[in-house]
Amino acid sequence: MSNKHKRINVYLGHPAHFHLYKNVIKNLKSDGYEVDVLIKKKENLEQLLKNSGIPYHNILREGRKDTKLGMGLGVVKRMWRLLGFVIRRRPLLLTGTSVENSYIGPLMRIPVVYCGEDDAAVIPLQAKMCYPGANTILTPDVCDDGKWNSKTTSYPSYHELAYLHPNHFTPSADIVREQGINPDKPYAIMRFVKLKANHDDNVQGINLQVALRLIEIMKPHMDIYITSERPLEPELEPYRIQINPIYMHDVMAYASLYIGDSQTMAMEAAVLGVPAIRFNDFVGKIGVMAELEDGKLNGKRIPCYNLGIGILASEKDAVERLCKTVQEVMAMQPTKRKELWQARRQKMLTEKIDYAKFLTWFIENYPSSAEQTQKADVAFWVKFK
Repeated sequence: MSNKHKRINVYLGHPAHFHLYKNVIKNLKSDGYEVDVLIKKKENLEQLLKNSGIPYHNILREGRKDTKLGMGLGVVKRMWRLLGFVIRRRPLLLTGTSVENSYIGPLMRIPVVYCGEDDAAVIPLQAKMCYPGANTILTPDVCDDGKWNSKTTSYPSYHELAYLHPNHFTPSADIVREQGINPDKPYAIMRFVKLKANHDDNVQGINLQVALRLIEIMKPHMDIYITSERPLEPELEPYRIQINPIYMHDVMAYASLYIGDSQTMAMEAAVLGVPAIRFNDFVGKIGVMAELEDGKLNGKRIPCYNLGIGILASEKDAVERLCKTVQEVMAMQPTKRKELWQARRQKMLTEKIDYAKFLTWFIENYPSSAEQTQKADVAFWVKFK
């Protein structure tokens, strides 16, 4: 990439995107690039940026309603504001996972690198809106980008390894204690999401009744901490985790078990070597999740790491299977369970790369980086370990 201006625009639309890009932003700045970070209002995204000290611009401070009309109006507002920002700043490249980049980039003749992790069939509306305007779709090699595969550049890693790879993250028991949690005592992390995104129509997850049943099973054996994107019912409020969100991964790393209907946190638990039980209707449909779980993907089998267990929420007797799975994992001798999951994690890490290192290189050397990656052999990836 030319050194003219040396300005990159990074658009963050979700807390997970902050973690995905935080080390990349640091690397780019160290290499002399100016990085404009744009965000929209989403959960604790703004708080994470404030805690990290990364400067940012919120282009939808007022947020939006969780309706299709609200989502549509939010996109229009963000697109208009992004256009004004790009006209003023003139970046060399736009990157992120936002719809707006894929329209403003072509309009302003600025290349767009879309960083995704879901198969196109799982996010059909997002794919239709984002992929046509992107110059490059950057996704893990297990993903299927459908009719846009010709635009895809693949790599052997996950988004979560941009920040949870051992090159970037070592969990601290002291930090866990400072958050009021005993890392030497068994505890479970439960995560509930809204399931209100454009790809979540009619998707089931963990409701109040299921949550209470799981708590009844686990409570005699371990402490329980809930992190939730949706409002918690009064019965669950006493279990809400009270920590600084920037330390969530330290807390997760010392957990005995993760249970939730979130994809991202299930992947985070899995790559940290924590047994991850996922309960929603995306089970068996997402390549990266299938690879980390049991390898079942759209009726086929792919190589897998068995770091997680996916249970399809819409299946008959799904709740019974969920409860039985939780009991089976808890019944394992704790030391043997930890050794088994850590061994599986080590196998995964030997076969994957540090995604932050790769993404930094990819952005700094774009577009020649896309051409080089398309021709990559096994030896090519060693420099990103």
